[in-house]
Amino acid sequence: MEKKIAADAEVLAKLNILTDEEKAAGWKPLFNGNNLDGWHNFKRDDVRPGWQVRNGALICADPHNAGDLCTKEQYDWFELQIDYSISEAGNSGIIYHVTDQGGATWATGPEFQLEDNEKASDPVRCGWLYALYQPPIDPKTGKTLDATRPVGRWNHIRLLITPEKCEHEINGVKYFDYVLGGDDFKQRVAKSKFGNMPLFAKSDIGYIVLQGDHGQVSFRNIKIRPIQAKK
Repeated sequence: MEKKIAADAEVLAKLNILTDEEKAAGWKPLFNGNNLDGWHNFKRDDVRPGWQVRNGALICADPHNAGDLCTKEQYDWFELQIDYSISEAGNSGIIYHVTDQGGATWATGPEFQLEDNEKASDPVRCGWLYALYQPPIDPKTGKTLDATRPVGRWNHIRLLITPEKCEHEINGVKYFDYVLGGDDFKQRVAKSKFGNMPLFAKSDIGYIVLQGDHGQVSFRNIKIRPIQAKK
């Protein structure tokens, strides 16, 4: 028991901490593991009580009283890495380039979908760019590629957003890439529910948002590496 407690304490001590190599490479922490500094609810200055911090994790504990959580700073081009753990039948998302002009976060920003692929009701699966892009068929299974781990386990996300290319990755497996504002992207938007939203994906800078109104979900090790656009 003492060894387990010591091991757990060692794991917690390493959470949400950048290595010297990461610092040198330009990574910045977005969550300090102790409080909600650097975050606020959409179109609010504070954070609703449904969001809590426990054991080094940022948790949407009560989706009925949480709402979407925004970074204090706005970002244009970046690489984001984040660990998440979803609840049974849970649903959430990471939305980027969100502005205050829309009535909802998803009215302006594209969404990296998060959900329990086994029991959630939304047909858009984890890792997809909501209503726009999904990964290919896995030749080993004959089903759409799914690299997620079961409910209750931690998964690792890598999201790359640059003018040249955007990439979605889960647990080291690349799902797809796309070009924001490219011809293919515009055609897909026009055919989707976002086609009637004039502000959708129009801004090259905005908040990064954790969706908090669809189910319980936990996040940790949230870090970002800003990227300078090529001239």
